[in-house]
Amino acid sequence: MKILTYLLVYRRFLLIVLTPLLLLPLPLIIKTKEAECAYTLFVIAIFWLTEALPLAVSALLPAFMFPLFGIMGSKQVASAYFKDFHLLLIGVICLATSIEKWNLHKRVALKMVMLVGVNPAWLTLGFMVSCAFLSMWLSNTSAAAMVMPIVEAVAQQIIRAEAEADELEMSCSNGSVNPALELDENIGEYENPDWKEKEKRVNGYNNNVGSTVCTVEKENEKGNEQNLPPAEAERKSRKDKYSGIFKVMCLCVAYSATIGGLTTITGTSTNLIFTEHFNSRYPDCQCINFGNWFILSIPIAVIILLLSWIWLQWLFLGFDFKNMFKCGKKKTAREEASSQVIQEEYKKLGPISYPETVTLVLFILMTLLWFTRDPGFIPGWSSLFPKYKSYITDSTAALVIGLLFFIIPAKTLSRTSNGENTVFGYTPLITWKEFQSCMPWEIAILVGGGFALADGCEVSKLSEWVASKLTPLGSLPLWLIILISCLIVTSVTEVASNPATITIFLPILSPLAEAIHVNPLFILIPATLCTSFAFLLPVANPANAIVFSYGHLTIMDMVKAGLGINIIGVAVVMLGIMTWIVPIFDLYTYPSWVPNIPSTNGTGL
Repeated sequence: MKILTYLLVYRRFLLIVLTPLLLLPLPLIIKTKEAECAYTLFVIAIFWLTEALPLAVSALLPAFMFPLFGIMGSKQVASAYFKDFHLLLIGVICLATSIEKWNLHKRVALKMVMLVGVNPAWLTLGFMVSCAFLSMWLSNTSAAAMVMPIVEAVAQQIIRAEAEADELEMSCSNGSVNPALELDENIGEYENPDWKEKEKRVNGYNNNVGSTVCTVEKENEKGNEQNLPPAEAERKSRKDKYSGIFKVMCLCVAYSATIGGLTTITGTSTNLIFTEHFNSRYPDCQCINFGNWFILSIPIAVIILLLSWIWLQWLFLGFDFKNMFKCGKKKTAREEASSQVIQEEYKKLGPISYPETVTLVLFILMTLLWFTRDPGFIPGWSSLFPKYKSYITDSTAALVIGLLFFIIPAKTLSRTSNGENTVFGYTPLITWKEFQSCMPWEIAILVGGGFALADGCEVSKLSEWVASKLTPLGSLPLWLIILISCLIVTSVTEVASNPATITIFLPILSPLAEAIHVNPLFILIPATLCTSFAFLLPVANPANAIVFSYGHLTIMDMVKAGLGINIIGVAVVMLGIMTWIVPIFDLYTYPSWVPNIPSTNGTGL
């Protein structure tokens, strides 16, 4: 038993040591550059999938393995670790830092929820839309962390309002007023002192908290289920119903944070990684930009969001169209409580401030510059520089706007009663320290490692070898090849991080497309979108873990809900790639910017 305990404790250390040793025969026996590159690829892939080492640390391995194997020089490898992607990321994080610092995100989220109303179904949709909108421009993790405290506040207010309604109902039925102690007990039954603590550490989630809280609650419920009077039994039934509402509200935040990130290139790291990989591998294309990615992905995200909303409602609450679309009826205690807490939270923000206004203007300006750079159907603003048109990318606009956040002052001059100007110390909208705290350096290094790995596969001819072995797949129907790649990627991303998954599969799927002689976008776009579909487990992505840590969900709740949304996601992506995405990129035509690999196999179209 002691040996097993030691093995369990040191399993990561053993994995780090044994993986390179067990794979060492590959480069020793097959003494080719392809085998040496494959050895590096396998070692890094295993480390990424198991997270035996931090993702960024594993991403640094090509920096010394490729020079030692003689695949690439050290200077050549180092240049792959910082590319146009990183400049785009810096500009976006400047915007995200200012949005978070000045609470613009909270104002947007609350306003959206207020617009849709407090009916449980519409309230859930309001949280989904607001969270999805935020995740279009911020990281999925940040969007979930911002919206979840609002959801928790609404849930707590609903609990108090229902407890008071129960007390009033019981008083009326008995013809007397019950002691206030019972009300306090009812409220205490729902309230958990740990929730406030969890809210404080929402950004540093703990995967074990939610399961512990749920286990304790279940054990308490089992002990109290026996010998309940009718009034208590009815109250427990209503409590179960409210529990379902809380589950839906929590899951809608986790899933909409992921779904919203699909819509923009900057919305999630997987989209950024795909864009940089594609532009590096096919430099003559220049067909992926902010505008056309938004056009192809927004219908997918909207359809998945609506179907996910319907699925969650049906799974936990039942889809009651009559109550959903009721008009002119009196609000329930729960709806009144939800409305009250949302309005109170919005009032706390006060009138929109000067820094919020400037941040909003710069946000709109950055979005417009992205959309209008090269929209395709009309000349964009990049055409104003005809000699250097190809030099300008989305990162150019992001950096220009991003730098303004370090220049524009956060405070304006104000006049005193004497008419004199009050002078404040000059402070920009964001400082370098605030930017550093928001900058995801791990993702930046991880992506750089992926680019270095892709360059190594090209230089060593490993990509060509993989392409030659994948050529027989051309005999399968194209839709089946796409579906298989989507299902594989979706399965792997449940147990591995999304950036690691896409970084591993892009160098494999690109040669596959070239080998079977189809437009690479036909396979790469759906695979990239499906990499984000990590809905099953709390550990699948940070947004899931943040929501799970609040204690309203069990793992089985997330598995049941996530499985349905995974199926919905893959089905909608397949529908999109075979219909409206085809004319955007003329997918049925093999483009001239792809290396023309001779192939005798058809694509099965």
